[in-house]
Amino acid sequence: MVDLLCMGEPMLEFSQLPAGADGRVLYLEGHGGDTSNAAIAAARQGASVSYITAVGRDMAGESFLRLWVREGVDTSTVIQTDTAQTGVYFITHSETGHAFHHYRTGSAASRYTAADVPEAALRAARMFYASGVSQGISTSAADAVFRAIDVVKSADGAVAYDTNYRPKLWPAARAAATMHAAMAMVDIAFPGMEDAAVLTGLTDPQAILDFYLRLGPKVVALKMGADGAWVATPEARTHIPAFPVDAVDASGAGDAFCGAFLARTLAGDAPVQAGRYAGVAAALKCTGYGCVAPIPRADAVRTALAGWHAGIA
Repeated sequence: MVDLLCMGEPMLEFSQLPAGADGRVLYLEGHGGDTSNAAIAAARQGASVSYITAVGRDMAGESFLRLWVREGVDTSTVIQTDTAQTGVYFITHSETGHAFHHYRTGSAASRYTAADVPEAALRAARMFYASGVSQGISTSAADAVFRAIDVVKSADGAVAYDTNYRPKLWPAARAAATMHAAMAMVDIAFPGMEDAAVLTGLTDPQAILDFYLRLGPKVVALKMGADGAWVATPEARTHIPAFPVDAVDASGAGDAFCGAFLARTLAGDAPVQAGRYAGVAAALKCTGYGCVAPIPRADAVRTALAGWHAGIA
């Protein structure tokens, strides 16, 4: 039985580096895609992980297959196709933060359907994880995620879901309706503060926690970037301050948080304990460029946690 089965769209990444002395802008090739990032983060914390997606039989798809094998992420539920390509995106940086520029229309993952869902693998997984991006890339992909959730719940597995709203994928009203229908079926919800403001119209963290808990999740982890995170259950809620680092690139930090949180939950940690660990993992990820390469491994997270100030470690 695998611990965690993630589903979504991987995308080959090109992350902008600081300009050289000659002023040229250079890009570091890497790997991205929110649920793929989270899968790798979970694997680096010791969880057994598999991934559900479709990739092209192209350079980017082959690169991802090699990456997942290196990272210990099982690829038996990955479809490789000759009829569509793997998506690509660029990350640029400015004084206002980082920005994503995606080239994914008609990608292999966006053509995934409910008929492609690997039901036997889902029934054998302890937990399933998807996101708003997993559903926002196409109507067929949205239906596939709902089908996957149904299969997992029918087998008494757990489900986790990250909003990760991308306005270029779909209008806010349709995204909110789809995501909140999914959230009503999950055990662990990962809304982001900026996402929640758009999807719910709320800006107070406590009101946002109330909103998502009313949908039915047993745990809500509200990601707030530099303001840390809130971890809430119907019985209690705790604020987790951000772990201090010299951040250079926050892209993928939320994915690292989700993957680390799920890995520690599957290992038996209580929600607040998992949240503190995940907050450190997400912060350490921000000390390097790109979504995947800087994701820390368990020993680095534990070392940082051990050195954190009293009351947090």
